[in-house]
Amino acid sequence: MFERFTKSARAVVKGAVEHADRSGATVVTEEHLLLALLDRDGTRASAALRELCPPDRRPSLAAALADARRRAGLSRADAEALADLGIDVGAIVARVEETHGAGALAAHRENAGRPSGRRPFSREAKTVLEKSLRVAVARKDREIGDEHLLLALTLTGGTVAETLADHGVTYTSVSTAVFSSTAP
Repeated sequence: MFERFTKSARAVVKGAVEHADRSGATVVTEEHLLLALLDRDGTRASAALRELCPPDRRPSLAAALADARRRAGLSRADAEALADLGIDVGAIVARVEETHGAGALAAHRENAGRPSGRRPFSREAKTVLEKSLRVAVARKDREIGDEHLLLALTLTGGTVAETLADHGVTYTSVSTAVFSSTAP
């Protein structure tokens, strides 16, 4: 599959690994893929992101991702479903952080040193990569570009897709921004 990735899409994957390294994560997640996309410039996905989520709105996006990480990756829908059962996720997070420190519930954190070899991708990140192929095939594109990765991120569900949607970045809006304009 990676032989079909464009230079730009490969750079996103490499950037995601670098984000995981810098954050001390044990695996590369879909959040790392998004952060790597946000780092890019001069590509179809970066043009769409600049249009849909301008740089002045990015701190809000980063804060929403950090908040989701604090909740151990639970989406707002998950937290609301638990609230309907009488479980206050915010109170649980506060109590755990009070006992074990800030960010104690953050998933994929490095605890006892990184295993040797390549950093693995989480199941969700692998799903994004697979969906990017499906998006490209459905569009009859021969290569998988960073725009396909961005579209796949909007389709996967979970906290990253939810956060993107909250900031106006949906499959429909990205598709319109990328494919109905003369983006790079």
